[in-house]
Amino acid sequence: MIENAFYLDGIEPADFYGIRNSKLDLIKKYCPNLSLVARGNLLKVKGDEIQVTLFSQKFQLILEHYYRFNTLSDETIHQIMMNDPESMDQNILNNSDVLLFGNAGKPVRARTLNQKRLVESCSDVDLMFAIGPAGTGKTYTAIALAVKLLKNREIKRIILSRPAVEAGENLGFLPGDLKEKIDPYLQPLYDALLDMIPAKKLEEYLKDGIIQIAPLAFMRGRTLSNAFVILDEAQNTSVPQLKMFLTRMGLNTKYVITGDVTQVDLPRNQQSGLIFALKILKGIDGIATIYFDHTDIIRHKLVKDIVMAYDRYEEKRDEHKKL
Repeated sequence: MIENAFYLDGIEPADFYGIRNSKLDLIKKYCPNLSLVARGNLLKVKGDEIQVTLFSQKFQLILEHYYRFNTLSDETIHQIMMNDPESMDQNILNNSDVLLFGNAGKPVRARTLNQKRLVESCSDVDLMFAIGPAGTGKTYTAIALAVKLLKNREIKRIILSRPAVEAGENLGFLPGDLKEKIDPYLQPLYDALLDMIPAKKLEEYLKDGIIQIAPLAFMRGRTLSNAFVILDEAQNTSVPQLKMFLTRMGLNTKYVITGDVTQVDLPRNQQSGLIFALKILKGIDGIATIYFDHTDIIRHKLVKDIVMAYDRYEEKRDEHKKL
């Protein structure tokens, strides 16, 4: 007789075991000669050595399936418990182009050429600039990469930031507590995270500081290590702000800085930190710059036409200025 234990790391037991432990009871039916005891996030199995070893291999596949798809059906349990673990392993590890599976098993993948370039760059460098118009999936792809690395335990935390330009980075005059003050500026980041992480689990991550979302001003004085850090809407940073942010980079950290250089909301006499950084950091090894364009737009089809119309107008305006 031997005993083995599994810790459901990052999993809500009620979601995993099902209503009234229905999924756990189903698993037990496939191994009647083993003793399975679940206490919160800990599952212990006890019995004959050969049977415990086989069960452990299959239960590990069940866990991997849940981590990837965020869901577990009765059919999946049946397929894993009734088949050879090695053959099932290949089925679970397919879909190599999928970054992760979001809520309800929705696959999240790079869908355009430049989104794929951003994903590929993440394997090669630690600092990436993703530049392009709205709707091209810059931020969404970056957040998907961050969540993937967090799930794979390659990083310990995700840090997301945006400059609160409309409030001048001075949020004191707004009503409410700090969270209520900054949420309107950070809502797009919450929306992307909610596509990829169950709401309960996201709330836990935020509470425990595993995922941190804060205005750019809150980055000063920190060293960001063992993290995936995303700065969104970076065109609205000043030169000193972006320099401050870039120099927060610590060990084992990935940086993605996104922005649209045609949508700068700073005062006219203030230079965009993003535009300045793109000029002076060009050609440095270890930095990748991916330029997104209208071909990457995956929102409503009208968004692509709108972006192109504005681009044509600005090209004509620039030509008239030169005359």
